[in-house]
Amino acid sequence: MNKAVRYRFVIDMASLKASVWMEKVSDEQYSKQPSAAQGAKDMNKEPSAIKKNFGDFSPKLVQLTDDVLFGDVWERAELSKRDRSLVTVAALVAGGNAEQLPFHLNRARENGVTEAELIESITHLAFYSGWPKAMSAITVAKEVFKK
Repeated sequence: MNKAVRYRFVIDMASLKASVWMEKVSDEQYSKQPSAAQGAKDMNKEPSAIKKNFGDFSPKLVQLTDDVLFGDVWERAELSKRDRSLVTVAALVAGGNAEQLPFHLNRARENGVTEAELIESITHLAFYSGWPKAMSAITVAKEVFKK
């Protein structure tokens, strides 16, 4: 039986290092299509916001975001969604990625993180990630929390 080689791509969020490895799978596994039931389930699902905004422009990035990031990583049991939200907001603040904060601040609140906890986290991060990054983040948070 021929073996196909499949590539996997993983990003370690703590170090922001990427890893790629190969895994041998059978031809049957490689070419396996989703079941009819899964296909019907997917057809009835509302497209994600990222798919609506970027699906035609960058379909692979959308697929990885929907299937790997939100479909797998965010669903892992080792951290609660609340904790994942705190880690994600902290990573975005530390990285100076204020443009991603509105979505994740709202998601954090949906996952049980209070506005007071998010404000305190940003204040705490000012000393570890830099004052300008924290000031940019707190400006975004103030706008998000008004709504």
